[in-house]
Amino acid sequence: MLRQTLILSLLSILLIVACKKQNKRLLVDEKTALELANAYYTNGLYQAAVDQYLQYLNDYQPDERRVANTYFTIGNIYFERLNDYEKALEYFFKVKYLFPQSSLQKEVNKKIVACLERLERTQDAVRVMQNEAALDTNEVVKNRPGQVLAVIGDRKITQGDLDFEISKLPPSVQEQFNDPQKKKELLQQLVLQELLYKSAKRQGLDRDKEIIEGVFQAKKALMANKLLQKELQAKIKLEPEEVELYYKANKERYAEKDKDGKVIRQKSFNEVQQQVAQDLLMEKQQKAYQELAERLMQAEGVKIYEERIR
Repeated sequence: MLRQTLILSLLSILLIVACKKQNKRLLVDEKTALELANAYYTNGLYQAAVDQYLQYLNDYQPDERRVANTYFTIGNIYFERLNDYEKALEYFFKVKYLFPQSSLQKEVNKKIVACLERLERTQDAVRVMQNEAALDTNEVVKNRPGQVLAVIGDRKITQGDLDFEISKLPPSVQEQFNDPQKKKELLQQLVLQELLYKSAKRQGLDRDKEIIEGVFQAKKALMANKLLQKELQAKIKLEPEEVELYYKANKERYAEKDKDGKVIRQKSFNEVQQQVAQDLLMEKQQKAYQELAERLMQAEGVKIYEERIR
């Protein structure tokens, strides 16, 4: 009897703890949880948005339509924002096979084809197209947040599209788009680019030999630059004391000089600290680049016959 009482007491305690944990996790209502995920998305916190959408599905277990829509949104984030086409496929396939009655099926099929093409799985993309007789893969409708700024057929350009394009530019260039007129000009460029792309597709230029070769060469350049960026970031770090030592070793370089090159005034470290850091960083980058080039050429057994150059 005592043993049974102890077991029941223990179970009661565990149940209370579990309930407290559940209540602690669900401090906000369902609408607020979803609004938080949308806010992450709208403000460019894409991975945080994915995590919050998944947390929302786990905590509140909404109806099938909402689950399908949320999976579709997650797929779009991976496809359009994070460029992770394998993860995008995962969520588009969830909508396709777990919710076959969803009104999103047509758009999901388009996105699946687009993902497969970007992953260079052309045969798989063709197979999907063949299974969907009415599927037009030239029109992949995108789902981004924000007010619609322009409509091109059934393609919409939203404030989210415009903001995303601006976010990809260097910070110094982004500042120019505080001017509404600059944003308007960029929007016009995006519209024109879309129109030119559609016209080129209709003329079959996507199958042009020069285009195919150009895409291949661009891919090579992007991959090479990505590797170079990765290698340099891993090796190059600037310590504050290192920057000051570089300044002391190159003081004359940062001095004011007359037209004859004679030093008029020696600038203090505080005056030129930013320039010194930039110079040191550039020097380190050049050194790291040279070391990487030599290592790769040695590994591949490269031979360059300079004497044969004419």
